[in-house]
Amino acid sequence: MDPNAVAKAFVEHYYSTFDTNRGGLANLYQDGSMLTFEGQPFQGAQNIAAKLASLPFQQCQHTITTVDCQPSGPAGGMLVFVSGNLQLAGEQHALKFSQGDWEAN
Repeated sequence: MDPNAVAKAFVEHYYSTFDTNRGGLANLYQDGSMLTFEGQPFQGAQNIAAKLASLPFQQCQHTITTVDCQPSGPAGGMLVFVSGNLQLAGEQHALKFSQGDWEAN
């Protein structure tokens, strides 16, 4: 299986879900998952979902500009790095964003 194709499919699913049903992201995290957001750590699916739900905007649209991935570890995980633009409803200018994820097999 092509790691780049897997990473691209995951990124498309993740950000489409973020933009349309942020609560649906909880299913992508496990109890051991960790999100660090602007220096604050959140561990576990429920805590991560709560943080994402608490962001101060309801509507947004991600536009992905890069997806880079590297296979990681003998179990078949991968590191995925994403960058792009985040357009918030009612705002004239998009924000730049980047995110790194380690995906377990």
